[in-house]
Amino acid sequence: MSFHWFWSQDLWRNMWWLTGISLAEKVLRPVIVYAFLVIGLRVFGKRELVQLNPFDFVVLISLSNTVQNAIIGNDNSVAGGLIGALALLLANYLVVRFLFGHRRLDQLIQGEPTVLIENGSIVREALAKELVTESELMTILHRQSFTSLSEVNRCVLEPGGSISVEGKNPRQVDLHHHELMAKLNQLSRQIEELKDQVRQC
Repeated sequence: MSFHWFWSQDLWRNMWWLTGISLAEKVLRPVIVYAFLVIGLRVFGKRELVQLNPFDFVVLISLSNTVQNAIIGNDNSVAGGLIGALALLLANYLVVRFLFGHRRLDQLIQGEPTVLIENGSIVREALAKELVTESELMTILHRQSFTSLSEVNRCVLEPGGSISVEGKNPRQVDLHHHELMAKLNQLSRQIEELKDQVRQC
């Protein structure tokens, strides 16, 4: 079996040679798209990141396909893909590093946490601001293993799209977890004691 095709100059040239686009454009395209997505997600709220319903999921999936051509342009080479990926990673690293030293600007870009439930009561102004319905809020609570609003003390929608829920009383699952961890710690101590006894024999 011949492997002549593996050493073909056309094969390697097509893989590693940028076609139809300059190096500068290959670097700038993903950086511009990155900046647009950061600003767009900030403007249109945090619910897109939470994916509260199928529409949010479809938007994120479609968004990635929509900006794909804007990032790669007319080039499909391996080198072009690696350059684009490196440009994205470098842009994100520089932004994160810059914002780490400028906390106020970081807070402005990422936004503030939104309290959806406070002291067991729904904050309807916050729901309206984030375009979250009560049924979607209950879905959030169910994901966190809360069966009803009466069990919840506080619920916060974080800037990154994560949800923090604080219960009024320890839940059965939490009590079971703590009990299990206590038994594991006790078992670990007993094993260590047995090891010490074996060493002394």
